[in-house]
Parts: sequence; structure tokens; C-alpha cells
Amino acid sequence: MTAEGPALVRELVARGLRVFLDLKWHDIPSTVAGAVTVAGGLGVRMATVHAAGGAEMLRAAASATGDRLALVGVTVLTSRPELPTESTGDTDGGLAAEAERLARLSVGSGLAGVVCSAHEIQRVRSAVGPQALIVVPGIRRSGDDRADQRRTASPAEAVRLGATHLVVGRPIVQAPDPAGSLAAFSADLEAVS
Repeated sequence: MTAEGPALVRELVARGLRVFLDLKWHDIPSTVAGAVTVAGGLGVRMATVHAAGGAEMLRAAASATGDRLALVGVTVLTSRPELPTESTGDTDGGLAAEAERLARLSVGSGLAGVVCSAHEIQRVRSAVGPQALIVVPGIRRSGDDRADQRRTASPAEAVRLGATHLVVGRPIVQAPDPAGSLAAFSADLEAVS
């Protein structure tokens, strides 16, 4: 969005593509609600907000979604490693407990679902129920560079655990053969279904 702006989103929507806008909004409630309204007006189908923004911000964002935009709350970034001495506000479970807490807050505030690593899917699913979307980033195949991702999973593993949507970026767009990489990811997913 920084490089190309809304014009690129409009072009992709005009081509019939469903756009996932992963900007992880986190600001005062009215600012986030305004961003969500604009994204919906562009035809965006799914977007992210940081669940750590709190219930008031999440409720304002949810109220601005309209009937076509699914808004999901980012719980804990997949680049965050589990550190035994790190305080996440919960002494019982570290990052998984924090992901569960933020997932409950997100869905309880009216969001369509959450973003979490594959490592937290089962805990999050039991917290938010069967209808919530669970978007999983940090998807890597065996041999893919993890880069700055710490809590990763294969596409098949994430789907088996209950992911409803997968986020795959660099392993495809930075591959020497992006189309071949996309085909390999697709084949991995077809083996699950």
C-alpha cells in the first residue's frame, strides 16, 4: 500500500480478485474505523487489525466493516519467538495464552476471526468456536527459508490443524520461479483435501 496505494487495490478488485489487506491497523478507534470503511469501499474482502488495540478499537473497526469485508484480529506475530523470561501478561502459557486471550477479545468484539500461528490454532479454535476464521501466516515448506518467521508450519500441517486461510508471501514472490513455487504449495494443499 505504501508503494502503490489504493489504485493497485482497485485494479486487483476490477480483475475479479479478492484482496486481503494485511495492514494490521492499531490506532484510536475512530482512525481504525475510518481505515476499515475506506478499505471496504475499495472492495477489499479481508483486512487485519491488531487485537492488542483493545475492545473499544476492535468494536469500532467491526462496526465499520459493512457486509463484504471480513476483519480479523492479529494476535501474536509469527516472528515472535517463545521466550521463557518474556512477560506476555499471562504466566500460564506464554504466547499461546496471549494468542487465546486476544482471539477471545477479537471475536467477542465482533470480528470475523483472528490471525495466529499454526502453533496456536487448536487452542484458539476452542476459544473462539467453529465459525471464526483462523488466518495463519508463517507458512513454509520443507527447505524454505524461514527468514524472520519463528513459529512456522507447512501448508498441509496448518490446514490439518484447522486453518481457514493461509498467508504465503516470500516463499512464492521471492522464489526464482514464483509460478512453480505456487504450484508446489497448491500440490501440498491438494494432498490434504
